[in-house]
Amino acid sequence: MQGLAARVASVVRDVPDFPRPGILFKDITPVLADAGLYGEVTAWMGEGWGSIDKIVAMESRGFLFAPALIGPLDAGLALARKGGKLPYQTTEVSYQLEYGTATLEMHIDAVAPGERVLVIDDLLATGGTAAATVRLVRELGGEVVGCCFLIELSFLSGRQQLDVPVRSLVSVP
Repeated sequence: MQGLAARVASVVRDVPDFPRPGILFKDITPVLADAGLYGEVTAWMGEGWGSIDKIVAMESRGFLFAPALIGPLDAGLALARKGGKLPYQTTEVSYQLEYGTATLEMHIDAVAPGERVLVIDDLLATGGTAAATVRLVRELGGEVVGCCFLIELSFLSGRQQLDVPVRSLVSVP
């Protein structure tokens, strides 16, 4: 894993002041552009979780990784999206972001009671979006077995907001 983490860290670009001044954006598009590296990353994300019924992809860059796990994990896919983006009946929670507030929602039938769920996203920052996703899954009756991220900004202590196992490939101190 250390070799994979080092290769990912070497290609992720820092983009200062995006999407607004003071934010250092982690650009993961070089990971997506390298088919072999992307395949290794998604394989790593799916390892070691045991039996999974549903993968929940967090908006929006979680959508880039979670679908690759459907086949290998033999699991369905559900989306956790920003408010107003889903067409069917939803349940929602509001939460704090590192730079404001937001609402997250899921379809009311996205996760069935008792389903074992893995939450996937590209980045763990303050943990607000991930914690909101865990809350939504639990409201629907699902059991969150863990959250998996490509990158963790550990200096923001986001994993402390989560009461489930958390894995991240690259940790930024």
